[in-house]
Amino acid sequence: MQRVLTFLILSALTLFASDVITGEVQKQGLNMSAIVMFFIFVGATLGITYWAAKRTKSAKDFYTAGGGITGFQNGMAIAGDYMSAASFLGISGLVYSKGYDGLIYSIGFLVGWPIILFMIAEPLRNLGKYTFADVASYRLRQGPIRTLAAFGSITTVILYLIAQIVGSGKLIQLLFGLQYEVAVILVGVLMVLYVTFGGMLATTWVQIVKAFLLLAGATFMAIAVMAHYDFSFGKLFATATELKDISIMSPGKLVSDPISAISLAVALMFGTAGLPHILMRFFTVSDAKEARKSVFYATGFIGYFYILTFIIGFGAIVMVFKNPQYLDMAKQAIEGGSPILGGNDMAAIHLSHAVGGDFFLGFISAVAFATILAVVSGLTLAGASAISHDLYASVWKKGQVDGLKEMQVSKMATVGLGIIAIIMGIAFEKQNIAFVVGLAFAIAASANFPILFLSMYWRKLTTRGAVIGGTIGLATAVILVILGPTVWVDLLKNASPIFPYKYPALFSVIAAFVGIYIFSVTDNSEGAKAEREAFEAQFIRSQTGIGAEGASEH
Repeated sequence: MQRVLTFLILSALTLFASDVITGEVQKQGLNMSAIVMFFIFVGATLGITYWAAKRTKSAKDFYTAGGGITGFQNGMAIAGDYMSAASFLGISGLVYSKGYDGLIYSIGFLVGWPIILFMIAEPLRNLGKYTFADVASYRLRQGPIRTLAAFGSITTVILYLIAQIVGSGKLIQLLFGLQYEVAVILVGVLMVLYVTFGGMLATTWVQIVKAFLLLAGATFMAIAVMAHYDFSFGKLFATATELKDISIMSPGKLVSDPISAISLAVALMFGTAGLPHILMRFFTVSDAKEARKSVFYATGFIGYFYILTFIIGFGAIVMVFKNPQYLDMAKQAIEGGSPILGGNDMAAIHLSHAVGGDFFLGFISAVAFATILAVVSGLTLAGASAISHDLYASVWKKGQVDGLKEMQVSKMATVGLGIIAIIMGIAFEKQNIAFVVGLAFAIAASANFPILFLSMYWRKLTTRGAVIGGTIGLATAVILVILGPTVWVDLLKNASPIFPYKYPALFSVIAAFVGIYIFSVTDNSEGAKAEREAFEAQFIRSQTGIGAEGASEH
């Protein structure tokens, strides 16, 4: 195993180094600070992986780090998992291009956390073991519920992985001058290494390190921007409106009608509470009390981070917009305006150079790469767990399998997911991937969240209702995204969309809840009666922790 690890490490780093030396630099000059810090980070995280691999000896160690992560550590790791490159680069880029409306995503991504804090974290930890399907199938039939939950998890994970991998390829292509395919393969190989050898323990500490670095870097950028304007938001916003126009302080550029606004809010709120790689983190702590602490700390870190992205976005307007050093002159000649190198998503990267020079640009570049690796590692582990624990161990083997064999299957699933992510990342290079992110959140909100939520709080839920209703939610989300403007018009080049809204979550979540309700209350089978009778015992355990793993120790 160690020989394989060494071979993969040397192959990945040799591939990176050789392409940096011989590859054609894309638009931005090679930044040696970024290269050096990249190698420092990769070396440190591979050291963490080696340390974790020696301590990962059982399925519990692999899936949940042995349940030994503290609430503070887990909160920082959750923040690291959630503060993706899409959040750091995407939201600051949205604020840079759309102004005030960028706050929609900042607030939308945050407001799902109170739901998790007050309604999900504690019952989830008390009822589950490794995945959220443990909770959904607690009193329902294992086979169909676990199959649906695993399918929803794997679909969400793969879609989210595609978005992260494509984003990482383009980011590294710009920052390091690598060919796109080499960048995607590099991320895929490192992702597989972290998860296969270190499991949840390595993934957790990579996320903690990355969260600390990202918060530190973003804080420095925000302070540097505000220092230029005497720490006055009024001066900052006044300068931004002079450079662009007053409309950047008004809503309506991103979401122009109430239905789209509500639908986007539903996707971001309930999608967050249905993301499998986030839910899985609550099994890494010792008990429900530490799970609550995790969400408390995570909400604080994430909320603080999203405040920073707003300042960074406006900072990019006043320090990057119209600055010849960061503009793409070829595009400016063709399109007019002030297009920046790499597009709007690179606004934060260019701002880092504006406030801190080459060295800080190198630091932020390496942190952006770390951000991608941490998120894809968490996603891959969640997908592998759904395959090995929910499908293989619980459905196919009906629980008759030892932990070591289950862990082996999970490692094989990790390699398989890594290969799929690399292939899909390369295939989607030229495609608009906005719909992929939207679809991932819509599926999490429509298929995962309703089943998880109702299984914990609604006595009348039955297996038939959960399976049919969850399937309806999943199918509705997929179909409406395909028929909506993002795919039907932007991707397939049709004149007008069949479904008029970009965000389908409002409709697909309602469809899921209505389907679950109708097919549960009309289910009068003997199995359904037994499932309803088992609710009280489940509810008591979910609220008190009596009988939960680890409860006797605390």
